[in-house]
Amino acid sequence: MPRSRAEKENIIQDMKERLAGCQSAVLVDYRRLNVAEATKLRRRLREADCEFKIAKNTLVSLAAEQAGLGGLKPYLEGQMAIASGADPVAPAKILSGFIRETKKMEIKAGVLEGKVIDVEGVKALAGLPSREELLAKVLGGMQAPLYNFAGVLQGTIRSVVYTLEAIRKMRAEEA
Repeated sequence: MPRSRAEKENIIQDMKERLAGCQSAVLVDYRRLNVAEATKLRRRLREADCEFKIAKNTLVSLAAEQAGLGGLKPYLEGQMAIASGADPVAPAKILSGFIRETKKMEIKAGVLEGKVIDVEGVKALAGLPSREELLAKVLGGMQAPLYNFAGVLQGTIRSVVYTLEAIRKMRAEEA
């Protein structure tokens, strides 16, 4: 069923806001994906607060132009879907894992903070640790000196206690 001009303009506006407002977006060729696999992928993306949207290439192209992402045009061929999210790493990581698992989709390009990146850039983005992992590493790095300092202080106190115990034993032997 053909869409009216108003519906197409709404889709373009929605796509423009999504491309301009998200931290990252990944364009994939979903051609060989069946309904069950697409549902599984959407569920995984939804759990990470990401969206998976299928739209016509002409509408995505117009939205990309309006959002200042004209570099996406060469990648808009075939059946394309866009996964976008607030977390810069989540869409790339989830899609890469799903592609590794099913071997049915292909990453075409991506958008990271308003800049177009190629397939290698998306794969590098997918290889980054998640936000939680990075925060844990930073926190561990901040805590390590404190733990080391506490260990040094504990060692000093322990040696004072051993020295006092040795003096007590020595005086007990003398008496």
